[in-house]
Amino acid sequence: MKAGLRLELREARAMVAGATAEAARIGVAQTVCITDDGGFPIALERMDGARVTGPQIAWNKAFTAAGHKRSTHLFNTPPNGPALPGNEAFGIQWSFEGRFAVFVGGFPIVVDGAVVGGIGLSGGNGEQDIACGMAGLRALAELLAPEGLAVLVEPDIKR
Repeated sequence: MKAGLRLELREARAMVAGATAEAARIGVAQTVCITDDGGFPIALERMDGARVTGPQIAWNKAFTAAGHKRSTHLFNTPPNGPALPGNEAFGIQWSFEGRFAVFVGGFPIVVDGAVVGGIGLSGGNGEQDIACGMAGLRALAELLAPEGLAVLVEPDIKR
């Protein structure tokens, strides 16, 4: 049996707060979803004015990032994105009843080298989703630093 880190509500709330603060600062209404390592939501928040489709999209992105341990945009980044036509995972976006997201806005949550969950964002353009996602990861890093835990804060994560 292997002991491991487990993402909890305290950490998820800190990430949501960090991401939504950045969204407010840049003027975009976001939905933010934080999932555990199995892709199930711990926290989901839709800012006032955010699209009604945002919760499902944000969850799909977080689900994909956590479950596949990679940032969602890496699936379709040329030339070797595995979900691009002709590449090995073309069509993967239809997996899991269409819940597999292969576009920008989903990031694995990596603590001390282990993927403990995912953060998904919906509401902005790609740059805005990345900025808000990185703000959420930075908030987690700041929360966990006093405990001696390191959080990976970068957009192109592949584990």
